[in-house]
Amino acid sequence: MAEKGSYTAAEIKVLEGLEGVRRRPSMYIGSTGKDGLHHLVYEVVDNSVDEALAGYCKKIIVTINKNGSVTVEDDGRGIPVDTHPTLKLPAVEVALTRLHAGGKFDKKTYAISGGLHGVGVSVVNALSEKLVVDVKRDGKVYSQEYSRGQTKTKLKEIGKAEGTGTTITFWPDPEIFSTTTFDYKVLETRFQEIAFLNPGLKITLIDDEKNKKEEFYSAGGLIEFVKWLNRSKEALHKPIYFKKDIDHTVIEAAIQYNSSYQENIFGFVNTINTVEGGTHVSGFKTALTRAINDYAKNKNLLKDESLLGDDVREGLTVVLSLKMEEPQFEGQTKTKLGNSEIKGFVDSAVTKSLSEFFEENPAIARKITQKALESARARIAARKARDLVRRKNAFSLGGLPGKLADCSSRKKEDTELYIVEGESAAGSSKMGRDRNIQAILPLKGKILNVEKSSPARSLSSEEIVNLITAIGTGVGEGFDITKLRYNKIILMSDADVDGEHIKTLLLTFFYRFMPQLIENSHVYAALPPLYRIRKGNKDNYVYSDEELKKEVGSSDSANVTRFKGLGEMSSIQLWDTTMNPKTRIIKKIFIEDAVEADRVFSMLMGDDVQARKVFIQENAKEANLDI
Repeated sequence: MAEKGSYTAAEIKVLEGLEGVRRRPSMYIGSTGKDGLHHLVYEVVDNSVDEALAGYCKKIIVTINKNGSVTVEDDGRGIPVDTHPTLKLPAVEVALTRLHAGGKFDKKTYAISGGLHGVGVSVVNALSEKLVVDVKRDGKVYSQEYSRGQTKTKLKEIGKAEGTGTTITFWPDPEIFSTTTFDYKVLETRFQEIAFLNPGLKITLIDDEKNKKEEFYSAGGLIEFVKWLNRSKEALHKPIYFKKDIDHTVIEAAIQYNSSYQENIFGFVNTINTVEGGTHVSGFKTALTRAINDYAKNKNLLKDESLLGDDVREGLTVVLSLKMEEPQFEGQTKTKLGNSEIKGFVDSAVTKSLSEFFEENPAIARKITQKALESARARIAARKARDLVRRKNAFSLGGLPGKLADCSSRKKEDTELYIVEGESAAGSSKMGRDRNIQAILPLKGKILNVEKSSPARSLSSEEIVNLITAIGTGVGEGFDITKLRYNKIILMSDADVDGEHIKTLLLTFFYRFMPQLIENSHVYAALPPLYRIRKGNKDNYVYSDEELKKEVGSSDSANVTRFKGLGEMSSIQLWDTTMNPKTRIIKKIFIEDAVEADRVFSMLMGDDVQARKVFIQENAKEANLDI
């Protein structure tokens, strides 16, 4: 046995095959929760989409099976089954059991694909309790079975086949994932995107358990996509569309402004949703700002000051899609494009295309420019309002909001900020909290609905300014997550309709002004109990009507108290049920898909009453806080 502190050859571990994936799954799929689970499906589907991009695949069928598995079937060429010249194994087995093995390293096979990592389907295999691949090639069907990255059977011919294609069925490994239940709606949103990004490709999603089926197909591509994104908003003009080919990179974009105050830029590279942006998004932003400024100056619409990026992107919805060779993503989960040359390519394409469009469509150009000018005036007004509030708070708690009951610990990783509604709840939470790590910020009723308010009005609201000041990060382009004062921001409201409304207003604020906090797992929702059940001298707390029925049953001895609000709880009860880290229930807030999140927030908090009514009716029974 090596001595403590020794570092010799014996301490160097070599992980064989796909063992490294199983040891560190989050390195490859982002997480072992719900997001990572669905990432497995995306990796398999992305392979089929690559076949479509290469011109060989027209349909993809994804089935959520009753036995907990998922099947992805396509009509592409089928993964090769002949023997690999070096490894002396069937090519399909090499692709499924070796990292960095695949046809995407050869431009002849896939000029365009979702990435060159060559790890997608092998990672799915490594993280699956069982995986079966069926390949149709040369008039025959071949099949092979795997388990946790290991080959279980030899590749064998099992019958004759018409056509070609690959079918992969996998069972996610419960040893790896915290949940193995697939969400139809999450997959639905992603496949709708893929259909828009690949006109002519048909994707079918089937849920055998719930007997649901939906087909996704688009003939109009990005133009249909941007209209779909703006369907619950008031569009200001027809979509602006262009497509350019620069040095084997196809740059395609659809742009449409609406009457809202939010910007929504959705970037895709070879159909992969780059949720963290990258060089293509940076190039687009630079070009958009320059093009609108140039137009405004040429038409004498600007005096001295130039329009800023925030000004020209207010109310903007854009889908930016690139098809390119050898994309370089920052991170295996492909959320950010890193190719440095792409920024210049996109900048050039967007500048040229927008300049031409503005000259040919002066009415639309003027409408867009006027919206940007109004945004600039609002920005200046908001800045003055913020400065005023800062001056008011300058002598209070070192610039912190006067109502903030701060915690004493300066170790950010341990600290929590509870945002509570009402003086009564604030009083109980202040008395019951752990003063070392828990801070309390009370709100005066419902905050402003930022979905229906301009940034100027939003940032002039005292309650919102107090929120921003307490959190410490700032907003917009000045956002700096390193200045975050608390590791957890916990929304705590009454367990009733008003409480849920307050929670939704707060989530809307965070999503629109500080989405990075949600993306980096800093925002949570407290789950206070609905009932106290007293049997003898023992109290038990339950969180739903279903739990109440289960706990009480036919007992006559149970004394049930319904909590109408947090203010009805004593400080001890509030601590025991909702604030004690050892016993409380808090739910992490997720943004699982930016496109769907934007749609839901626009619908719930915007002006489309009918769409909101339909959404609530359809989702009332399934509502939860993990959005």
